[in-house]
Amino acid sequence: MTSSTPGGTLTLADDLTISRMGYGAMQLTGPGVFGPPKDRDQALAVLREAIGLGVTHIDTSDFYGPVVVNELIKEALHPYPADLHIVTKVGARRSDDGGWIPSLEPADLKAQVHENLQHLGLDLLDVVNLRLGSVEGTSDDSIAAQFGALAQLQEQGLIRHLGLSGVSSAQLTEAQAIAPVVTVQNLYNLANRQDDDLVDRCAAENIAFASFFPLGGFTPLQSDTLTKVAAHLDASPQQVALAWLLQRSATTVLIPGTSSIAHLRENVAAAGLVLPADAVAELDAIGK
Repeated sequence: MTSSTPGGTLTLADDLTISRMGYGAMQLTGPGVFGPPKDRDQALAVLREAIGLGVTHIDTSDFYGPVVVNELIKEALHPYPADLHIVTKVGARRSDDGGWIPSLEPADLKAQVHENLQHLGLDLLDVVNLRLGSVEGTSDDSIAAQFGALAQLQEQGLIRHLGLSGVSSAQLTEAQAIAPVVTVQNLYNLANRQDDDLVDRCAAENIAFASFFPLGGFTPLQSDTLTKVAAHLDASPQQVALAWLLQRSATTVLIPGTSSIAHLRENVAAAGLVLPADAVAELDAIGK
């Protein structure tokens, strides 16, 4: 265990300072992000180890499991450390066979917020992301009704801060006209660079850019260049990919997920890896 904060911290508001190296809890379920974990005790141990390693930023959702992950977080960590910030998201439901069903009606978004509160054992959610797009891409469809519904819950004192997931730049602008946005969570990694401009915009506006699937997702990142750079730095390719993201922007935050304590420690250690300029130049070329 260590008292240091991996990757340093990012202050997004007076009451919101998070570790740039966070933890994504999605993988603490059964296969397909559905059902209970194979080893419940191990899942609880991973969550506790993340806190022990200095992580103060956990990403979750009630549709992971569903419900499974939020209940694990509550069992492992409640009452929560004062500096821990839990970021959850709404905008989907799960079918009986584990399918993902978009659920963006304002009334149901409000219901999902209440469900997250209940299953996490909280009276107030630190950050709620509105899940819009998918790994297939984003759109510029209006989100005023959906984001407005969450803003109403914020005014009622059930949500502290709001964010967006799977969002376009136009949708971010539309949301900001309704309420402040503290975080954007989109697909972005060494090989998926379509949001370069949005990453830069978030940095300019002090919005956290949380890259989901920072290691490639269901198809892990594979690159001869990444492998070569990692070998030269005596690090794993996964650590180098995470370190590149941290150096990409001052407001990039990471939420890599794992159900393994060993992999968790490896990911957190990546926050201390400083990539030299020549390595960054080589890695930059992967996504071009």
